[in-house]
Amino acid sequence: MSKNREFYWRRLHSLLGIIPVGLFLMVHLVVNHFATRGADAFNNASNFMESLPFLLIMEIFIIYLPLMFHAFYGIYIAFTAKNNPKNFGTLRNYLFILQRFTGIFLVVFIAWHVFETKIQTAIAGDEVNFDMMANILSNPWMFGFYIVGIVAATFHLANGIWSFLVSWGFTQSPKSQQIVTYVTLVIFLALSVVGVQALLAFR
Repeated sequence: MSKNREFYWRRLHSLLGIIPVGLFLMVHLVVNHFATRGADAFNNASNFMESLPFLLIMEIFIIYLPLMFHAFYGIYIAFTAKNNPKNFGTLRNYLFILQRFTGIFLVVFIAWHVFETKIQTAIAGDEVNFDMMANILSNPWMFGFYIVGIVAATFHLANGIWSFLVSWGFTQSPKSQQIVTYVTLVIFLALSVVGVQALLAFR
């Protein structure tokens, strides 16, 4: 792959990780957080999302296709990219490595989550509701798997925002990159709290 082409592929990969995949993750976390208000609140929020017009088309073209490109090209990056301590320093390189590990883990987690909550329910004709999620998370191993999955997803998104801002030229100076590092870590913590609170509400 030529350097020019790879540059544009990486930019597209970074963009899709924020829009639409990152935006969808935040919406998904907000919908799940309705579980903290009780089963009826979650079911109403879930039913609203399921009742959106052209849902299948939106899922395919706004979620699944961008997500698949981001995931598979991300795996390529994870196995070919090298750390760059001279440019970004120790902390950023630890975050760089963690970004790659969480990305690989998320391929497995998201595939399982989609299979469990979309494919299985479609085959069985079941409804995605509070009781279904409570049943899934009643298994301690599955609950732990989901905790790790949520934290991995929120970190991957937050740190991905930093990468997006750098690769698209919004943050060029070392000072601006350092500031955004701390801002994105706060975003990571905030989204993690929202996600974990939702999981605990199903228990």
